[in-house]
Amino acid sequence: MPLEYLHTMVRVKDLDASIAFYKLLGMVERRRTDNEGGRFTLVFMCPPEQADGHHDVELTYNWDGDDGLPSDSRHFGHLAYTCDNIYDLCQHLMDNGVTINRPPRDGHMAFVRSPDNISIELLQKGDALPEQDPWASMENTGHW
Repeated sequence: MPLEYLHTMVRVKDLDASIAFYKLLGMVERRRTDNEGGRFTLVFMCPPEQADGHHDVELTYNWDGDDGLPSDSRHFGHLAYTCDNIYDLCQHLMDNGVTINRPPRDGHMAFVRSPDNISIELLQKGDALPEQDPWASMENTGHW
């Protein structure tokens, strides 16, 4: 019986802030469900070229709040995405107020966190870019 990957679900505390963060990564909202009875909203986001429904992040927002968010629990792990130019993406994120927790010193990998403390791994597509400043000398910030 083969399995088929559907999506990754993360709970979010501030839906608008989370949507804005994933849009900074280049994602688009693919689908939204408001459930009046269950008092929650589901927003499915994905890279625009992968809108087939199999590369989604499901943002789950509970209307009555979620006092446990954001926590620093690392049992979830992280989401991972490749990008065409890791330096450009990290600069774009920094320019929009996102902390680069693990800078791409090696031209290959970086980590950031969403507004809900979800760890996001960013990987350079293909070969690593040549090391360059300010990234090569930038220290880690916080947890990743």
